[in-house]
Amino acid sequence: MPTIDLATTPLRELNAALHRLAPDGGEVWRVLNPRGQHAVAAGIDTPVTVEVDGHVGYYCAGMNKRATVRVHGNAGTGVAENMMSGSVIVDGNASQSAGASAHGGLLVVRGDASARCGISMKGVDIVVRGSVGHLSGFMAQTGRLVVCGDAGEALGDSIYEARIYLRGEAACLGADCIEKELRDEHRAELAELLERAGFADADPGEFRRYGSARELYNFKIDNVGSY
Repeated sequence: MPTIDLATTPLRELNAALHRLAPDGGEVWRVLNPRGQHAVAAGIDTPVTVEVDGHVGYYCAGMNKRATVRVHGNAGTGVAENMMSGSVIVDGNASQSAGASAHGGLLVVRGDASARCGISMKGVDIVVRGSVGHLSGFMAQTGRLVVCGDAGEALGDSIYEARIYLRGEAACLGADCIEKELRDEHRAELAELLERAGFADADPGEFRRYGSARELYNFKIDNVGSY
């Protein structure tokens, strides 16, 4: 197992080494002493596993493709932003904009996530064991956001075709976001997501589903106050 200690090795060298890995990947790397540095393990394009022992700063695992990155600590703003595939797991809490604009893959937050979790998500699956902050799912286009705890204000504001599953309570829903029926296919989908995230103990029947009322898809003068 290659081990990089960021207390003695510059972060640029770590990311450059990860970018040089063979396309077939398969290795497991360990990163020590991240000490809140930004862009740790960003831009990977190979099926490598990276275990980060400690807290990270902004944009950890940003633009991830095919890799599995696990943070044994907390993550700052924009963890897994613009992720394409692979998986990112945060054992602690995540700051704002977790999974922002991500196109695919799986982001798991085992603690809480702050404001704007899943903002403008474009196909990623995000599963949060705890709660999320305000404006989570804002302008979410496609993908699934699963929250096992509560949600702050304006959940799903201006949402498109993404699905939000919430077990707790939302402070309020955002513009054009409404509760929708939780059918059998949604329970099955939710059960699969929870199992992938390692939360199989959560009961899909305790969640509610939210999505777009589709009233903001086209401009209507009567809705001008909602834009």
